[in-house]
Amino acid sequence: MKSARVVVVNGLPGVGKSTQAHQIAQHLGWPLFTKDMFKESLFDSLGWSDRAWSRRLSQASMDLVFLTLQTELQAGRSCVIEGNFEAERDTPRFLTACGDCAVTWVQVLVVCDGATLWQRHRERGASGQRHPGHQEAAVAEELRERLLVGRVDPLTLPGTLIEVDTTDVRQISLPAIMHGIFAGFERHEPNTPD
Repeated sequence: MKSARVVVVNGLPGVGKSTQAHQIAQHLGWPLFTKDMFKESLFDSLGWSDRAWSRRLSQASMDLVFLTLQTELQAGRSCVIEGNFEAERDTPRFLTACGDCAVTWVQVLVVCDGATLWQRHRERGASGQRHPGHQEAAVAEELRERLLVGRVDPLTLPGTLIEVDTTDVRQISLPAIMHGIFAGFERHEPNTPD
């Protein structure tokens, strides 16, 4: 039976998931697969237009995330996965991707004060630094209520859950996050689906 370790970085748009995921993957020396990595590639290949098209490519990108995860797990390779996952919708997809592989999960849930996150998201949309296909202004209004909460429910994966609050980025400690990840891997035996 193949065995792998997976760090899942989850949270709302604009909360700082990508920054955390890149630092974690770099520290571990593992590949990082993100929804936006696939989505922006699809934008570049297929073009972009309105919010409906962006949503379609979001779904396709999420499908590619899970296909890639399944492929990595079947090969027994560890990786970092990042996206704005929803517990009810996506937990079964993570568990299905395992197949008959033994997987040790660590979930990093990135959270933020809601008002701070709303402001950051609006500033990110106005900065022009994001791929134009993301439709940031439309997304901000669409997600306003969720952004003001500042968090999503964690996935119900077996393993360790680490919460990282990005409200004050000066308080984030990568060594502490990595310590939690390594401890989580040591604490849990590989889990296989029933």
